[in-house]
Amino acid sequence: MITGAHVILYSSDAEADRAFLRDTLGFTSVDAGQGWLIFRLPPTEVAVHPAGGGPQQEFYLMCDDLDETVRQLTAKGAEVDGEVVTAPWGTRVSIRLPSGGLLPLYQPRHPLAHDQG
Repeated sequence: MITGAHVILYSSDAEADRAFLRDTLGFTSVDAGQGWLIFRLPPTEVAVHPAGGGPQQEFYLMCDDLDETVRQLTAKGAEVDGEVVTAPWGTRVSIRLPSGGLLPLYQPRHPLAHDQG
């Protein structure tokens, strides 16, 4: 019934952020027409957390080794925003998109849903 998920990042500089996803993160894409690139993502999972206020959504990229991933991304020119934060569920940091937006990146400590087949 459900075949996948489609994530949308709204950006004040979509062209620069698309180039970042392609060139820095190495995501492949298809052109949906007129330059609208749709990027292939690694396996994905969704979690539902209680909200203190109104509904909101967050988008995190996951990695196996946060330190190594940050090293590789900064070598490609990515800017890290802030310090690495450690939480019971994993470690995280944000990378800054060319548009100025933040893209959180984390190394989970919990079992991964997409490993369950």
